[in-house]
Parts: sequence; structure tokens; C-alpha cells
Amino acid sequence: MFRPFFIFFLSGFFFLTAGCAGQKVTPAPDHLPASHWFEMKIDKKDIRIQLVVTQEEMQRGLMHRTELSADDGMIFPYTRPRKVVFWMKNTPLPLDIGYFDSAGILREIYQLHPFDETSVPSRSSEIQFALEMNQGWFSRNKIRPGAALDLDLLAARGFEPSDYGL
Repeated sequence: MFRPFFIFFLSGFFFLTAGCAGQKVTPAPDHLPASHWFEMKIDKKDIRIQLVVTQEEMQRGLMHRTELSADDGMIFPYTRPRKVVFWMKNTPLPLDIGYFDSAGILREIYQLHPFDETSVPSRSSEIQFALEMNQGWFSRNKIRPGAALDLDLLAARGFEPSDYGL
């Protein structure tokens, strides 16, 4: 009585798994997938960034990354202006962080050192965006406080720009 069902089940199982033979199963990446890269500008300088929006993405940030291309970075938008604090837990890359106000104007830049868990707070309580880039990037590209960030990218990830004051 159970034999025809068992044979049917086994043949269905082998049929479904046959297409998987020889394929590599890759573990989930430690970072956002490449599909989350966006082109953006600070003043006239082109950059490529990952936009992190969910709580999980923000907590992970650039942790465990061992490389970041010259003009690549990660941006953290907040739903309202606030004082922000960053640190480098589990982050082996030397980074700079730029803190931007709700108009996308760069207000502060700080160095972040690998694995340093010392808090790096903004002086201002009007910060709405934080941008991490390779250490020295802001200086090498002559990007200083007062530079403007292109803010038209939130909709690209399906988030409502008005939720971010835009």
C-alpha cells in the first residue's frame, strides 16, 4: 500500500534534485550583495555606495570586509536628524566617516581605525546621513565640510524619501 507512494516520492525527489547536481552552493555573503551598489555624487565627485536602510544592515555595516574599492563606500540614512555614533567593531578596514545634515551638506569628517570600539560621535545633533569611505578618501578628493551629497537615491531601494525628510 505504501510502496507506490514511496516510489512516487523518491522519483519526484530525484527529479527535483537532479538539476542541482554539480552546482556549488555558496553561503550567504557577509555583506550586502552587489545589487545594492548605487552611483552617487558628492559635489562633482562620482562615488559608488551601498545604501543600508534596515536595522540589520545598519548594525552590520562594513564589518568583516577586507577590501573596499577606491571610490566605494556605505551610506547610513536616518529618518530624522540626530546625534550619531559609530565605531569599528569587527571592521578591519581603515575608514573615514562623513556626517551630513538633512540637506545633504557635509558637516564633519572623522578617521575610524580598524577594530577600534571607541565611539566616534558627531558633534552636531542635526546629522541625518553618515558616509563611510576608505581612510583618506575625503582628503584625497578635496571633499570638505560644506560639500553637497546627492540625495536622490533612497527611492532606488524602494524606500519612501519623505520618510527620510527628503
